[in-house]
Amino acid sequence: MSVTAIKGMNDILPGEVETWQFLEQSAREVFGLYGFAEIRTPVPEKTELFCRSIGETTDIVEKEMYTFEDKSGNSLTLRPEGTAPVMRAFIQNKLHNLDPVSKLYYLGPMFRYERPQKGRYRQFHQLGAEVLGVEDAKIDAQLLAMLHQYFVHIGIENVSLQVNSLGCPVCRPDYRQQLIDYLASRLNSLCPDCQRRYLTNPLRVLDCKAQGCKAATVDAPAVIEHLCTECDSHFSQVKGYLDQLAIPYSVNARMVRGLDYYVRTTFELVTDQLGSQNAVAAGGRYDGLVESLGGPAVPGIGFAIGLERLVLLKGEAKIAAASPQLFIAAIGAEAADRAFVLMSQLQQAGVRAEMDYLGKSLKAQMRRANKLHAAFTLIIGEEELQSGRAQLKDMSDSSQSAVELDNLAIELVAKFD
Repeated sequence: MSVTAIKGMNDILPGEVETWQFLEQSAREVFGLYGFAEIRTPVPEKTELFCRSIGETTDIVEKEMYTFEDKSGNSLTLRPEGTAPVMRAFIQNKLHNLDPVSKLYYLGPMFRYERPQKGRYRQFHQLGAEVLGVEDAKIDAQLLAMLHQYFVHIGIENVSLQVNSLGCPVCRPDYRQQLIDYLASRLNSLCPDCQRRYLTNPLRVLDCKAQGCKAATVDAPAVIEHLCTECDSHFSQVKGYLDQLAIPYSVNARMVRGLDYYVRTTFELVTDQLGSQNAVAAGGRYDGLVESLGGPAVPGIGFAIGLERLVLLKGEAKIAAASPQLFIAAIGAEAADRAFVLMSQLQQAGVRAEMDYLGKSLKAQMRRANKLHAAFTLIIGEEELQSGRAQLKDMSDSSQSAVELDNLAIELVAKFD
């Protein structure tokens, strides 16, 4: 019996990985324009990090984390999201001493034990960005402008930006109590999960996808109607800057985030192309998170993008693998040895070159050159070795020209430069 991959954890194969590379490289290019630097953190972290940051009553901590004990008895967890590890690294390495403003981005695998479905897997990949040290609403708008530019850059336009404000520790407690009172009067209409958590995490009820919960909360109080003066002003400024930057958006008063650390600005990029899993990017402010983890009292804001969902949105517009510039079709052992040396010289000079390794017929080698979409094919056999001249075939129009074998590598490098 063969060994298969773990359920919900997928291989990314040649022909698919090129799209992933394009999305990742595009992020490096766009994020670099805005002054962001890449950070890489370990896949496993201490479980305590996620309990303290995400919140012990969230679905992630209660149900979805891959947690285990190592040989020393330490409780470790495969990271379910990227923000908390970045905050841990920021604090531990005292990055706030290097610059009052830190702009960081990350990409890599995350892990959550949940039912695999379209665009949502147990090992999934996120691309995220974080800004630490700025409370001004300009940075909220700049982050959203960068996110908007990234989606334009990768050619995905069927998404829309939704924004909301979740208030702060000053105004949220009063709203939270009003929401609990509202939910208590409709408890029988809520799903078992929401009945269980409405006292500990009432905002999550507003985000529940169960039809009964949606119907029961249709008239629920909105948090943006209960903002304090400072939060209301901050949200107004964010919207004003988005208007100035011509970034299209809508206000979604029902939008909440599933993690406890969010305050004030929250946002999602949503699409109607992926069914119920409609969010492709999401984030918001977490001004108290760093301090709660033992770091300095610095504000922060960030987002994460689900790469699997971006790949789905790219759909048919997949990125093709780089084709060989030259395929060398060699007939006979001596010609194959000569082709091998020539191919190596070309590769070291920066030319994408390939050859046959199996001693197949010329016809079979030409079929392979076509399959690989090679731009040119060089044909070398016994006759070519004796004459010192070989045939170079342009695969686009089947035209052929004779080339000298001596100094052929130099000539071909110049041709493909």
